[in-house]
Amino acid sequence: MTKDEKKHLDLLSQLGCVVCARLGYGATPAEIHHPRTKARGIGLKASHYDAIPLCPEHHRGQSGVHGMGTKGFAKHYGFDESDLLETTKILLEQLKKNIIGG
Repeated sequence: MTKDEKKHLDLLSQLGCVVCARLGYGATPAEIHHPRTKARGIGLKASHYDAIPLCPEHHRGQSGVHGMGTKGFAKHYGFDESDLLETTKILLEQLKKNIIGG
């Protein structure tokens, strides 16, 4: 892992769970989820720059992306990993602006 990748993942963890944020639950601790995409091939994780911060429940729990599977997760919540990645990118840009004061 490069220094820039580590910095990026550290910033992601500061965001908190993007599912909790979308559901209005407020800030919750996050761990990093690397979506698996068909474009990357079976069993290959997404780039660190395409990772999503999720709380343990929304990551590995019964109501999470690994617990329900990607299709079940999207059906249950009405949004999927690509939607969460877009939310992550928006929140990350806001966080970076706050950190540098812009």
